[in-house]
Amino acid sequence: MAIYTKLSFVEVVQILKNYSLGNLNELRGIKEGIENTNYLLNTSSGKYILTVYEKRVNIKELPFFINLMSHLSSNKIICPTPISNNSGTYIFKIKNKYASISGFVQGKGKLNHSITACKSIGKNIAKLHLATKNLKITRKNNLSIDSWIKLNNSIKNKANLKIPGIHFFINKILQKLKNNWPNNIPKGIIHADLFPDNIFFLKNKFSGFIDFYFACNDFLVYDLAICINAICFNKKNKLDNQKVSAILQGYSSIRKLKKIELDALPNLLMGAAIRFFLTRLHDSIYLQRNAIVKVKDPIEYLNKIVFHNTTTR
Repeated sequence: MAIYTKLSFVEVVQILKNYSLGNLNELRGIKEGIENTNYLLNTSSGKYILTVYEKRVNIKELPFFINLMSHLSSNKIICPTPISNNSGTYIFKIKNKYASISGFVQGKGKLNHSITACKSIGKNIAKLHLATKNLKITRKNNLSIDSWIKLNNSIKNKANLKIPGIHFFINKILQKLKNNWPNNIPKGIIHADLFPDNIFFLKNKFSGFIDFYFACNDFLVYDLAICINAICFNKKNKLDNQKVSAILQGYSSIRKLKKIELDALPNLLMGAAIRFFLTRLHDSIYLQRNAIVKVKDPIEYLNKIVFHNTTTR
């Protein structure tokens, strides 16, 4: 989440005239994240999130995200519930961009997770996966291994100026990874962006998932790989095996992981690290001017790549 498109209080009041959400009392931009513009709306009927879609979101794919979150909400998975306007539609345009309004999820992301919290996260990821088991909508993962190779090549020159020799280093790992990428493990709809700021807790209890705009069909255990990379590394850039085990145990208590999924996990951990390193590196090179955004450090994920490269040789 970030602020690329600036909206005034008056502009949002005009938007809300098409909704039955009461009067706007407060408008606040949300700086966290780097993909879409997000505002917190505090109205006379409650709190809501207004999202303006930017950058990587394909407008044609918006129905997938709306249908997914609506389905999850109706199946007791706590997430932002899409809200329709008075005409019954979910998407509208503002400043030549598409936007929507969704419900507000109580809680906030944690920086440090206890073993108990990790187990709870694992359980709720499994519940999310099971809730979409029979949902007949699909979206290709446009940020999977083939796209990483293209992205690494597309930013080669500027990346090497920023981190000398980085293109060769990543390319070498990608070629090995490509040859060992799994193709026969269970797939389904995954969140694909399970970072601490997208996993909410309230009074030390899990309270919901947010930010589903990378959700897609892919390996279910890849969701766990993304999450493990995001929350299980310690300050010494090493995995905390107790936290990893807690996530896997929590998950398996709801949906039992197969041996082939666990066998694929090391490669998926490396893949997830490369995916977020490359997109962070790209965004740090091509940051939009005048955007109000907290840029995420690519070096954090380079350190994770180095760790996985050392432990999986």
